[in-house]
Amino acid sequence: MTAQRFARSVSILGATGSIGASTAAVIAEARATGQADIVVEAVTGGSNVGALVDQAAALGARFAAIADPALAGDLKDACAARGLSIETGAGPAALIEAGARPAEWVMSAIVGAAALDPTLAAVRRGVAVALANKECLVCAGDLVLAEASKSGARLLPVDSEHNAIFQCLQGQTRVETLTLTASGGPFRTWSLDRMAAATPDQACAHPKWSMGRKISVDSATLMNKGLELIEAGRLFGLPEHRIDVVVHPQSIIHSLVTFEDGSVLAQLSEPDMRVPIAYALAWPDRLGLSTRRLDLAALAQLTFERPDMERFPALALAREAFRMGGAAPAVLNAANEVAVDAFLNRQISFLDVAGVVSEALERAGGLDLISKSPSSFDEVAAIDAWGRAEARRAADRRRAA
Repeated sequence: MTAQRFARSVSILGATGSIGASTAAVIAEARATGQADIVVEAVTGGSNVGALVDQAAALGARFAAIADPALAGDLKDACAARGLSIETGAGPAALIEAGARPAEWVMSAIVGAAALDPTLAAVRRGVAVALANKECLVCAGDLVLAEASKSGARLLPVDSEHNAIFQCLQGQTRVETLTLTASGGPFRTWSLDRMAAATPDQACAHPKWSMGRKISVDSATLMNKGLELIEAGRLFGLPEHRIDVVVHPQSIIHSLVTFEDGSVLAQLSEPDMRVPIAYALAWPDRLGLSTRRLDLAALAQLTFERPDMERFPALALAREAFRMGGAAPAVLNAANEVAVDAFLNRQISFLDVAGVVSEALERAGGLDLISKSPSSFDEVAAIDAWGRAEARRAADRRRAA
């Protein structure tokens, strides 16, 4: 059954990262195969002017914004040198403008809490927002969902795990549990002693997925699965104890849904982010893609195991923050971003990442900081700043030891 050609205007927040590049590839294929007429309204990047201009040129974007305000002139000059007659901007306000511009579908792929304001600008317009950023719902889930409810925005999950659940839930009711799968990352079989000496390059060498360095480290610690667990609770309205995590090294089954009659639905595909991106872009339909097809006979077997909480305590910390509720997930995320950055800059060890996050969470609980959910986005920002400051102090103590 052939889908009808559709037209859509889109913006890509975080166009120069791995998700942004995959989104651009999906758009290019949809255009080339005549499946869709897609107009690109805006693209944003962090500090890589060359990559942003390349994306703007390839996609025919109308507006390009760079996060670093000091690069405003460089971006304008680079666009002029390429003969691109497009609007440009720089700094946080320009990122917000990109989210606010009139696109019907917005990809939120900026890494970290920096995605919150531009994503909210899109949510408040009541459009379809494809969420590839975990932190928006982890840090400010109640507020983002309230804004989406008020504006009528549709949140479309793009993380492979949440997108898999979203696909399995179409037309379904009576959900009992959700199961997120984890590859186990590059250190799945490593001993604690070996992990203690792990380098940033080793942590970023993911066996299945091509991702940015921050997300790759989160995968190595299993913090990414903890953040996804919290996000799944927000997106699908289930408590922590009804969301399971299993390690699935082949990364073929992306998530499973168990229903009250004992039936289990799963979504399977090769590990390729173009699949969930295309589903979100074409939803409620699908796009045809030139992705590699599954060969089950060649795979021969799919294996599963429980995550080892002793070697990967970050997942347990995320579960604890989810159970605590209130502002705990925001503190968890802020502290993790600081700890990962410190590890990538070789200031702390790999095992110190979870230790720094644990110290920040413990400190927050002692101050009664996390007893209630943030009631405004200013409160979210204040909690995020507190969590970062506390994590920096914890990281400094470990570096000095």
